[in-house]
Amino acid sequence: MTGLLVAGTTSDAGKSVVTTGLCRAFARRGVKVAPYKAQNMSNNSMVCAASDGTYAEIGRAQWVQALAAGVAPEPAMNPVLLKPGSDRRSHVVLMGHPAGDVSSADWETGRRHLATAAHTAYDDLAARFDVIVAEGAGSPAEINLRAGDYVNMGLARHAGLPTVVVGDIDRGGVFAAMFGTVALLEAADQALVAGFVVNKFRGDRSLLSPGLDALEGLTGRRVFGVLPWDAGLWLDSEDALDLDGRRSPGSASRRVAVVRLPRISNFTDVDALGLEPELDVVFVSDPRDLADADLVVLPGTRSTIADLAWLRSRGLDVAIRDHAARGRPVLGICGGCQMLGRTIADPEGVEGTPGVGVEGLGLLDLVTTFHEEKTLRLHEPAGYEIHHGRVSGDTARGLVTGTMVHGRLEDDAFRAAYLAETLGVGSTVSFPAARAARLDRLGDLVEEHLDVDALLTLARSGAPTDLPVLAPGGRS
Repeated sequence: MTGLLVAGTTSDAGKSVVTTGLCRAFARRGVKVAPYKAQNMSNNSMVCAASDGTYAEIGRAQWVQALAAGVAPEPAMNPVLLKPGSDRRSHVVLMGHPAGDVSSADWETGRRHLATAAHTAYDDLAARFDVIVAEGAGSPAEINLRAGDYVNMGLARHAGLPTVVVGDIDRGGVFAAMFGTVALLEAADQALVAGFVVNKFRGDRSLLSPGLDALEGLTGRRVFGVLPWDAGLWLDSEDALDLDGRRSPGSASRRVAVVRLPRISNFTDVDALGLEPELDVVFVSDPRDLADADLVVLPGTRSTIADLAWLRSRGLDVAIRDHAARGRPVLGICGGCQMLGRTIADPEGVEGTPGVGVEGLGLLDLVTTFHEEKTLRLHEPAGYEIHHGRVSGDTARGLVTGTMVHGRLEDDAFRAAYLAETLGVGSTVSFPAARAARLDRLGDLVEEHLDVDALLTLARSGAPTDLPVLAPGGRS
């Protein structure tokens, strides 16, 4: 099998960025390349078409990576998607469709069928594409989870994938993290780790060279390159670790406050607003932060009823009503739209106890009822639906607006009309063009700063057979 695993020293080390960039760079060389991630844990997802004519749900990062590769996104690119509903339980999406729940209590035994499905999906992609660029999850050095791992070295062992470890130098201790990642692995896993990529470097590259040389000497593995920090390079990500990085660099005249719900989902809905130079987009969780907002956005959530209770516990419900009473616009998206209505009913217990019903904020004359069957739908030219809650009634009252469609603001015409009507500002950017430019810029950076030819050769030929084994994990 021909492929490459992009692992990381930690979560958010840059695995998605490197994977996306390599997909772009390989595709530029005429390689038929596909992205893959065995398991995502994220509430940020996207809808794509399945082979049977239905719609399927995959992680947002793999959807963007498919765009970078110039291929159609499909469920096999992210066969297992776990959507956290609480600290100990996640909703499972298997090959794009709901497949029950998994809890921390049965983390290993309850996921064996998921491992089988994930590896089957990889094998299917590998039979149809020249090269697979697989993204790991978390870190392969989470040795407490190794027995049930099918995302990092478990996947690498299944497919014989050479592995590159990405480290974020912004976090500090990157050399220790890279060395330790390899050294903690058992010998058979170490045999597949072929080298490293440093991410987010700032400053004089020559100052880094002594450390890179020492790392190569200590591990017997090469550094394939150093990606520089680029403030304008944020991509559609899979988690909410860096929400504050989505603000416009322009001189803004209007402030957009996005409520940072505990179980926020599809927060990329406001990315298009973040590109507008007239808008300052901030994520907030304190009612005082709504006082000077020109627009309040209630985003999507994996758990509408629980997050509505959190909203009330902090007094944000009062602040949102006050904002609307002053004649200022409110936009609710999916779960946020449901919160703006009169009532929310959950007769089947989709979000918890069957039969639970709560009052909404009462700003819109609509009611929501949750159903076990999930709605998945794509809209043209932009937008998609992913929800269990079905709404009926009016989704607009004055400047309070709700929509069950994610991604509507990525439609330039829709966004321009909405901003003109609600805030009196004009739109000056094209979101699709900006996304394409970011992918091209990332491809350029990878071409310039990584040894793409060596990485492509590695993917095609496999890990070198003479890699040294490091102690303590590799000791005999």
